[in-house]
Amino acid sequence: MKNVFVKGWRPAAVLLLLFILWEIAVKLADVPAWLLPPPTDIFKEAIEGWNGLQLHLRSTVMLSLLGFAIGTGIGLLTAVLLHLIPFIREAIYPLLILSQNVPIIVLAPLLVVWLGFGILPKLIVITLVCFFPITVAALDGFRQTPGELKHYMLMAGASKDQLFWKLELPYSLPSLFSGLKISATYSVMGAVISEWLGAKAGIGVYMTLASSSFRTDRVFVAIFAIMGLSLLFFGAILLAERLLVKWKPREAKKK
Repeated sequence: MKNVFVKGWRPAAVLLLLFILWEIAVKLADVPAWLLPPPTDIFKEAIEGWNGLQLHLRSTVMLSLLGFAIGTGIGLLTAVLLHLIPFIREAIYPLLILSQNVPIIVLAPLLVVWLGFGILPKLIVITLVCFFPITVAALDGFRQTPGELKHYMLMAGASKDQLFWKLELPYSLPSLFSGLKISATYSVMGAVISEWLGAKAGIGVYMTLASSSFRTDRVFVAIFAIMGLSLLFFGAILLAERLLVKWKPREAKKK
């Protein structure tokens, strides 16, 4: 964890430099604030409007976490079924790939027509963007289990269930966490897209209202909030990986 903070100053310095260049360029070019506000105006709006913003943040966080949890459960269960039952994998896996070719922004209005403006269509949107990376990552982890270890356990009299729970599942954890990191960031964007469907609160609602009233500074506040939440979720998954996957070789950890 110490290395993360030591190395973290480099991207932070680059980000600070970009903000400084942005501020200077906007002031020198005399760009109207409604077109492209300087970073100082954006941060000022975030501080002054925090009381109204935090309600939207809280709504998006709760929706993201709930959708991410459902997507994780469905993704992991799907991966286990496809791994343990080969004929299901052959029949279903191509359909899973096809499901990812349907644009969520196109599917979302249909879900509203079919299911109304409640929370269900929003959770379906988040689940659709979350479960696939987890399914693929877990399947890859199951397949990467060394054959010699499987052979050894079978020679020792292990059953198929024991082989899965004591070898294949633990061995798949690094790959599974890779999928969780991707899905954690997707969950925030999925929540924002779902909030465009007609939610009462959320970053998506905040962004829509700001855009329609030409409050570009608030639009950027919403963008930075989405980025911050995505990084926060990613960091939480990374911390959980470091705490749970302690058996990885040191070489793998250094990479």
